[in-house]
Amino acid sequence: MSGKHGKYVYVERSDGWYVKVRVLKSRDATDPTRYIVVGPKTKNPPLTYKVLKEEELPDDVKPELYKI
Repeated sequence: MSGKHGKYVYVERSDGWYVKVRVLKSRDATDPTRYIVVGPKTKNPPLTYKVLKEEELPDDVKPELYKI
C-alpha cells in the first residue's frame, strides 16, 4: 500500500525512526535526486504508506535522512 499515487514513502532509519520521503517516478532508481526528504520523522508511519529500508536508497540520500 502507499499514500496518494505512491508519491511519498516512509524510510526506516537504523535508529528506529521513520522519515517521509518524496519519490520522483520519472527518474532512475539509482539516481539520488529521485528521493527528496521532506520529513517529518515519526515512530509510527501511517498504515497506507509504503515503508522502505534505509539500505534500499542510494548512499548520497542516507545522510539527508538524519538531518531531520
